[in-house]
Amino acid sequence: MNRLFYLPLMSLFVLSARAEMAFVPNEGDGTVSQANLATLSVENVRIPREGSLGKKLQGIAISADGATLFAADAKGNDVAVVDVGSGAIRKRIPAGQSPEGIMLSPDGRQLAVCAEESNEVVFIDTGKLAESWRLKIRGRNPEHCVFSRDGKWLMASNEESSDVDVIDVAARKVVHQIKGLSHPRGMGFSPDGKLLYVANEGANTLAFVKVEGWTVQGSVQTGVRAAGVLVHPVDGRIFVANGGEGTVAVVNPETRAVTARIGVGKRPWNMALSGDGKRLLVANGRSDSVSVIDTEQLTVVSTLGVGKLPWGVAIPR
Repeated sequence: MNRLFYLPLMSLFVLSARAEMAFVPNEGDGTVSQANLATLSVENVRIPREGSLGKKLQGIAISADGATLFAADAKGNDVAVVDVGSGAIRKRIPAGQSPEGIMLSPDGRQLAVCAEESNEVVFIDTGKLAESWRLKIRGRNPEHCVFSRDGKWLMASNEESSDVDVIDVAARKVVHQIKGLSHPRGMGFSPDGKLLYVANEGANTLAFVKVEGWTVQGSVQTGVRAAGVLVHPVDGRIFVANGGEGTVAVVNPETRAVTARIGVGKRPWNMALSGDGKRLLVANGRSDSVSVIDTEQLTVVSTLGVGKLPWGVAIPR
């Protein structure tokens, strides 16, 4: 009896492990690739089934249940809402001019979209699949939209004006601008929410910003054209994708020093972490691939071929 009970449990475990998927928006061909994190292979399933999601796919987000995908099309000025199971486009939601970075709020109820050319953030109600409100920001050319871990703040990194807008989500207004940056791109919060990390592409650095008062406390050189930022939710290590040199730098949050640099593909951009925190997936825009990094050994364990010009990676949470 014990053996009969044990085998189904093992089968369920394997099925659960295999179910974790990563989604990769391919800017150059308007499709999304799906990677199986258990087998480290790209599924032969096309999203969408026919045609494309847009002429310039960039930011991507996926619902916690993995059923609904959101993809920003910078050329179409909208966000495509896709049913993952069928691969069908459910709706297209206007999202300002040249939307790029997008992110779901921690509770999954809102999608924030940074529209570069119209200098605004568009908030979409994910239940109604419609715009709920939008805000004209102070900075110019917002690229990445990042929620704080409690959903109170929404950060917009502005490449052209070299600053970050701090948006109070409840008040629906910009309450501060973080200055002294240089072409800021990716951002991430520390696990305790007390620090914000900002990649400065123009200075090849990672800046440390104290949330209380929104003051820049210093920076560290990470690599040429620092772009993507991802923070490990458990140990707080900061991963920075350096687009100009094909590496990912690992920064110790306590010493604020680079402890490792991992060679990946050409123009590494945006990243995502597996649910167990053991795999870091990095989109290599100029290599048409995704590097899979073992976060304990800090080595590339697999390189997955995807579509043309992958922009980033999204994994359901």
